Amino acid sequence: MTRPAETPAPAVRQSFLPNLVRTTAFKLTAFYLVVFAVFAIAILGYVAWNARSLLDAQIRSTIDAEIQGLAEQQRIGGIRRLVQAIERRSRGPGASLYLVVTPLGERVAGNIEALPPGTLDQPGESEIEYARSSDALDRINHAIVRVFMLPAGFRLLVGRDVEERERLRVVILRAAGWSLLLVIVLGCFGGWFVARRVLNRIDGMTDSARAIMEGDLKGRLAVAGTGDELDRLALNLNAMMDRIGELMSGMQQVSDNIAHDLKTPLTRLRNRAEEALRTADTPEELRTALEGTIDEADGLIRVFNALLMIARLETRQISDSMVRLDLAELVDGLGELYEPLAEEAGLALSVTVEPGLALDGNRELIGQALANLVDNAIKYGRPEGDAPAVVAVSARRDGPDVEIAVGDHGAGIPEADRDRVLERFIRLDKSRSKPGFGLGLALASAVAHLHGGAIRLSDNAPGLRVAMRLPAAAAPVDRGEPGTSAGSTSPPEPAGFHSA
Repeated sequence: MTRPAETPAPAVRQSFLPNLVRTTAFKLTAFYLVVFAVFAIAILGYVAWNARSLLDAQIRSTIDAEIQGLAEQQRIGGIRRLVQAIERRSRGPGASLYLVVTPLGERVAGNIEALPPGTLDQPGESEIEYARSSDALDRINHAIVRVFMLPAGFRLLVGRDVEERERLRVVILRAAGWSLLLVIVLGCFGGWFVARRVLNRIDGMTDSARAIMEGDLKGRLAVAGTGDELDRLALNLNAMMDRIGELMSGMQQVSDNIAHDLKTPLTRLRNRAEEALRTADTPEELRTALEGTIDEADGLIRVFNALLMIARLETRQISDSMVRLDLAELVDGLGELYEPLAEEAGLALSVTVEPGLALDGNRELIGQALANLVDNAIKYGRPEGDAPAVVAVSARRDGPDVEIAVGDHGAGIPEADRDRVLERFIRLDKSRSKPGFGLGLALASAVAHLHGGAIRLSDNAPGLRVAMRLPAAAAPVDRGEPGTSAGSTSPPEPAGFHSA
């Protein structure tokens, strides 16, 4: 028993929160949040360190002032007067600390009850833990003190409590904690908001892309109008989709045109072969029929070659190297080639080239495009009435570009059809009686676009003027310069494909 084919499950959008955390916007927000928090902590630490240093300097300055005052009392009245001054100062409120002890370590005067062992044995400054006489002995305080050795073995300690410094440290730590908490909360909220907004737009783009993949080729990505990177991405993708749509439309049009326009030559080819089989009685008649069949087949091969060349030009798949071209040489050679054909058609071919013109391009492709334009002008440029029977070919510098123009005084092309005839297999009603498949102007337009230029059709009053504009080279080329166009003097043979 054959098992039924399993239908692939539709894509399921992931849950919002994990998807949010994985977004680049959220990761960047979290990164900047961490960086900002580190810098904020560093700044607060620097402020706290400076504030502590300032308070320590003020405390030492106060201790110095106390010491100077007590030294003056000792100088005036000796140890007795010093002790009296210390007793008087110890009874007053404040953060100052005093202690005088005998050589045996017995307390004589002061407001300190307990000290770490050995504090009074080393003269100089230190930071210690102590207990005031008015405080409970289990309460530990911190102070910066200085110890002095007095006459007769007495020892003096003068210091100042650093409670203010500790209170400042607590205030800064509390402020740092609240600030860090606020930064984290605001950063998380901001990251959530930004990432959610970006994720919604990305999900919208994903839905549009999925709809396009499912066959809605007219669907486009939404543009918010903010001009941000997502808008630029959406605009570029929409432009890409427009280009893909144009190419697909052109492919469909080409397929229709091939089926329609090549049906006649294929039918003619088949009828000629069938007629030869039915009516030819001699080898000469069969040979003539085969030669006609070969000519028809060659024409079809040229059509497909031209279509292939146009496709390669439009997709920029031409690998030929660009060289410096001398336009005077190229256009003059083209005039020499087509002058006899113009005379046979009853036309005069005029060639005017501004000296010193050069451009960088593929010689064969540009020559092919110009040959198509001149061949079209000769075939369809016979004047009506008293207009001059002249086909004018000119090349001149126009700003940063070179303009190569081919003008005739024939029936011309209506303005409404001038853009349309640049497409493949487009032939106007007036030209259907003459040979051609409507690929000449399409090929010339593709060559111009490949070289960064364009083709423009305009009224020649009367007739048609076709101008191909290409970027000019920075400097002219020497005719004898190796590696340039001087190696070949004749342009390519005409393609035989006509646009009108």
